[in-house]
Amino acid sequence: MPIIHDENLLVGSSTADDAGVYRISKTEALILTVDFFPPIVDDPYTFGQIAAANALSDVFAMGGKPLVGLNIACFPADMPLTILADILRGGQDKVHEAGALIVGGHTVKDKEIKYGVAVTGRILIDDIKTNSSAVVGDLLILTKPLGTGIISTALKRGKAESPDVDYIMKQMSALNNIASDAMVRHNASSATDITGFGLIGHALEMARGSNLTFRLKSDDIPLIPNALRYSSEGFIPGGLNDNRRTFEPEVNYLSQPEKARDHLLYDPQTSGGLLVSASPRNAKAIVEEIKSRGSEAVIIGEVVRKEQKPIVIE
Repeated sequence: MPIIHDENLLVGSSTADDAGVYRISKTEALILTVDFFPPIVDDPYTFGQIAAANALSDVFAMGGKPLVGLNIACFPADMPLTILADILRGGQDKVHEAGALIVGGHTVKDKEIKYGVAVTGRILIDDIKTNSSAVVGDLLILTKPLGTGIISTALKRGKAESPDVDYIMKQMSALNNIASDAMVRHNASSATDITGFGLIGHALEMARGSNLTFRLKSDDIPLIPNALRYSSEGFIPGGLNDNRRTFEPEVNYLSQPEKARDHLLYDPQTSGGLLVSASPRNAKAIVEEIKSRGSEAVIIGEVVRKEQKPIVIE
């Protein structure tokens, strides 16, 4: 297939970025993304909210504002339509919370439920944040703690406690809009969101794209309460093992974290937080603003010149 070049395509698929960005004027561009997946929780409304928040996150990771969304759903013919209605209602409510609109969509018959949203956002060209523009000396910020994959696995096996389930449901449903606003306002260098590849996988994409090395301080990386316990008890999702096999060869361990904590670095996240790189002064301002608005943000490492491996764990 021939490669089509368009000068208005500002961000395409070549850097495995969070979304595509297409220029529509001298100063503005559209952000386009799509994501959908099978249910990870039993409650249809909550599933709809989580799936929509996950799709919207790609726009926020680029520094943009969502405008409209199109529902994408697969649904069994023999299942009550009230379940589909609840899923769509959850997604619509979350999209509305983000300041955008659901303007339509498409559903097909399938043996398994799947749901997500194709989202279009807008952004000033000067505000675009890619996953390949980190700068030496930047500090690295993470805006949600890790552990949703491991605790979700415990939930599927009937072993997760109610407070822990409530915690991950709230976190996975939470938008990344506050972090996105802060990183744009304080001129972050680069950003991505943490999803299925886990912290290590997405940090690796940023480091490779920027041709630099990310040094992460294991003890500073925030974890969901009790995630370490579930990890140590063996609630390991298959995606975590896949991530480790794929990404661990690119990691240099200067000190080896305890096994349960190390698992969490590779844990696939659903609707995870943003990983943001910014100059020390701007990073501190980003963290302060996010915290002042009631959300979480922690500095977990720094960006250095390219070393033998793209990721270093201290």
